[in-house]
Amino acid sequence: MLTGLPGPAYTVPPPRRMGGCVLYLDLDGCLHPDAVYEKGSGPFIFGYPEHSLFEHARLLEDVLAPYPRVRIVLGTSWVRRYRGSIRRVSRGLTPALRERVVGATFHSRMDLSVFDDAPRGFQVWSDMLRRKPEVWLALDDDVENWPSWCEDRLVRTDPVFGISAPEALAQLKEKLYEMDGRR
Repeated sequence: MLTGLPGPAYTVPPPRRMGGCVLYLDLDGCLHPDAVYEKGSGPFIFGYPEHSLFEHARLLEDVLAPYPRVRIVLGTSWVRRYRGSIRRVSRGLTPALRERVVGATFHSRMDLSVFDDAPRGFQVWSDMLRRKPEVWLALDDDVENWPSWCEDRLVRTDPVFGISAPEALAQLKEKLYEMDGRR
């Protein structure tokens, strides 16, 4: 059990892959617009017909290419929606990105209501305490209630344009470069 966390603690087994360089990745608002809804046939983007699911996955793959040690931990509600199936959530990613995915901030043994009540930043912080990466960075359009001690590791993306927004893309590249130098 994690202790010393301001907010909820989670009792779950340790991750299979620990340490290393980690990128916590939200999907909605990062790889496509945040207006994603669910219907019988699966997720779809509402209100942005010119956009598609995972439209910026190739861009993320290209940005991460110089950093082969960076692994991805999914920090997205999609993992809960698909009952903890990381494989199913990762289907929309490019093959190169799927190879980098080592886990998610949500674990099926977590209390769902406790996890859902925690702001995204605390979900990431909790996983970071379990996973113990050497260095880490988070991509997210939801910047509400992130712990102040995590803000320098957060790249805020545009809710519609995600990582393709020039400011977000420049910040991501800069922080990855800095992160690579920290190890």
